[in-house]
Amino acid sequence: MNSTVINPVLPGDRPDPAVLKDGEDYWLTWSSFEAAPGLAIWHSRDLVNWRYVGSALERPLGSTFAVDIAKHGDRYFIYIPFIPAPWSQEITEPSIYVIHAPSMEGPWSEPIDLGIRGAIDPGHAVGEDGKRYLFTNGIRRVQLTDDGLATVGELEKVYDGWQYPEEWVTEAYALEGPKLLRRGEWFYMVSAVGGTSGPPTGHMVIAARARSIDGPWENSPANPVARTWDASERWWSRGHATLVEGPGGDWWMVSHAYENGYRTSGRQILLESIVWNDDCWPVAPAADLAAALAAPARQEPRPAVFEDAFTEVQLGEHWTFHGASPDERERLAAGEDGLRVAASGHSPADSSPLVILAGDHAYEVEVELELDGDGVEAGLLLFFNHRLFCGMGVTADRMISYSGGQPTHWREPYAPARSVTLRIVNDRHIVTGWYRTGGEWVRHAIRYEVSGYHANTMGDLQSLRPAIYASGEGAARFRRFTYRRLSDER
Repeated sequence: MNSTVINPVLPGDRPDPAVLKDGEDYWLTWSSFEAAPGLAIWHSRDLVNWRYVGSALERPLGSTFAVDIAKHGDRYFIYIPFIPAPWSQEITEPSIYVIHAPSMEGPWSEPIDLGIRGAIDPGHAVGEDGKRYLFTNGIRRVQLTDDGLATVGELEKVYDGWQYPEEWVTEAYALEGPKLLRRGEWFYMVSAVGGTSGPPTGHMVIAARARSIDGPWENSPANPVARTWDASERWWSRGHATLVEGPGGDWWMVSHAYENGYRTSGRQILLESIVWNDDCWPVAPAADLAAALAAPARQEPRPAVFEDAFTEVQLGEHWTFHGASPDERERLAAGEDGLRVAASGHSPADSSPLVILAGDHAYEVEVELELDGDGVEAGLLLFFNHRLFCGMGVTADRMISYSGGQPTHWREPYAPARSVTLRIVNDRHIVTGWYRTGGEWVRHAIRYEVSGYHANTMGDLQSLRPAIYASGEGAARFRRFTYRRLSDER
């Protein structure tokens, strides 16, 4: 095999990847958390090069994560765990819903409540009896009806996991993310233990198998299948994996990990080869994934620039709302004069900004904006969550500088204007702001260091993303947005 891949396969925060092989086609989605639209669907023929085809969850349920994709008969299913949003009135604890469609490109049904409470990380399987099941964190199992849209009975404990040595440094035991497959005479269950974030050596991939879907499950003597063994490795907290047969009959593992030194980019998607040993257990030959690895296809170069003239509303592939309400899309109107965003909230924190993923070590973002109304504030940010962001906002009479999720005391000597172009450069965690109102660029007087804007700081599994927002009263119009990679390292 002459083709190679340099991880990540898809850069940026795309955690808990779920992959479905359907003939010659591969379908991929990942945890969308508070993004709306959610559950972006990507397609590939080779597991290396992926194309966005749509989003399965147009309206938010809450914070959605660790889904599973399944095909049964001629229909497709996505089983969705979520933590209810603050505006939810009916459900108050983690729950699992399902959506279904005649094609992975949709149209997808409205979410259906499976009545599963207090469980996450569903994994779909069909037993030797032809019955359908969901496995969840724990590891627990519940039978599904034949149509996959309701449950039969209650969750029951079926597997205790594999116990790693006590002296290993992990975040928590956290047995989760079961993904099941049938190969030969065995059912295999691939799970995660060790905790998603926390110490870089925590998260890991383990395997177990059984001759029946009812067990008993035996652990692989080769466990863990994958783990970050030392903090000097490039990829940290490797885990939450799916095993999938490649286009040439070989086997691959799709997982996620943080990049050493760049937790701000979130958990990114990795691809690595799998071999089956003489005892029919999966083994990952690569101890570290820093170098180029053999791959099923040639990796196509990734564009260095993304530009958006905002002549139409396009959500899903690049832009999503963070922390959206069900009717958030109604705030947007696009045309030849750009994207009009109606103000929401009182500040960037509760404005439900529009965000895009960033997986580069160094990049710049730039946008033109125009204020519509005296009570609106609009701007350009690097946004982690409602408690942590930095950047610039402008009102009719001043510029507001943000750092650490708070307005700073610095009063930038900015001459108020209705129209302004803003630029933010993130050069390996050193953030510099620029602005201009028709003349030369002016560098913002204060720079920020943002290497700590990540999950271990905030206890929230997000990433640092470029964002535009409008808060207060009125609206703002955005034109000519540009994202440009500045480093060839990625």
